[in-house]
Amino acid sequence: QVQLVESGGGLVQAGGSLRLSCAASGMIFSSNAMGWYRQAPGKQRELVARITRGGSTNYADSVKGRFTISRDNAENTVYLQMKSLKPEDTAVYYCAVGLVPRSWGQGTQVTVSS
Repeated sequence: QVQLVESGGGLVQAGGSLRLSCAASGMIFSSNAMGWYRQAPGKQRELVARITRGGSTNYADSVKGRFTISRDNAENTVYLQMKSLKPEDTAVYYCAVGLVPRSWGQGTQVTVSS
């Protein structure tokens, strides 16, 4: 079955950077769009960024210009480079398969201190 394993989260000061990774298995990675989502305490899960199998990307307005999603099909991995982090970026970050997400990872915590 599909397995997604996120890593790279942690505690960072405002203005700092982190790079999240999501390693996928049990699927034909290159044939699938991939997305990063996040859920802050008391809030609904929201789309952060998405990348199609062809490499087209889209971002939430709140992260445009600061976050970059990319994929390495040879490594079956999708990345989220996050720069200029803000306290409001604090959340659990999840990766998911598909334009309409159908499989989820376990999440990785990102905490941005002010």
